[in-house]
Amino acid sequence: MPNPNPIRHFSTWFRTAARRSPGTWFDPTAMTLATANKAGKVTARVVLLKKFGPQGFTFYTNYASNKGGQLSENPRAALVLYWPHLRRQVRIEGTVRPISREESRKYFEARPRLSQIAASVSKQSAVIPTRKFLTEQFKRLKKTLAGEAVPLPETWGGYRLVPDSMEFWQHRENRLHDRLRYRKEKSGKWTVERLAP
Repeated sequence: MPNPNPIRHFSTWFRTAARRSPGTWFDPTAMTLATANKAGKVTARVVLLKKFGPQGFTFYTNYASNKGGQLSENPRAALVLYWPHLRRQVRIEGTVRPISREESRKYFEARPRLSQIAASVSKQSAVIPTRKFLTEQFKRLKKTLAGEAVPLPETWGGYRLVPDSMEFWQHRENRLHDRLRYRKEKSGKWTVERLAP
């Protein structure tokens, strides 16, 4: 009998994926984020899940990046987490919203200092002339901010995907995989459906 709450179901699978990690190279928080602009051009990339709960799934990025631009035009997005060692996949669809500036600041300040500096100098997705150009900017800012706190960049922060559909896929023999989809009704309650593989 599936858990009637998809977030609790996800939490159980996520903890299992982390506990049974196949090695230090494996990151159970890695997830594919697919976004599209208002014209329907779709792009996808891997980001890291930093927090999840009843409010949704949180990740951080540069708001001025390609993904940030697409999300400002079209807030609908999809996430995929795949844990090959468990032969499990979770697909999540919903609406993405920026989180509060205070929540972004709290997370930013908890990051390693050099990661803070890197986020400050990187104009994510922008064309740069050389890697040396980037590393020189990094060194310059590191020197400038010596002994000082790194300020939260205006264009950096978190997003939260609020799910309205979640699908849990479990590999089975003979390709008779298990697929359970949770759909959020207008009432806020979740309907659970079994899908054919």
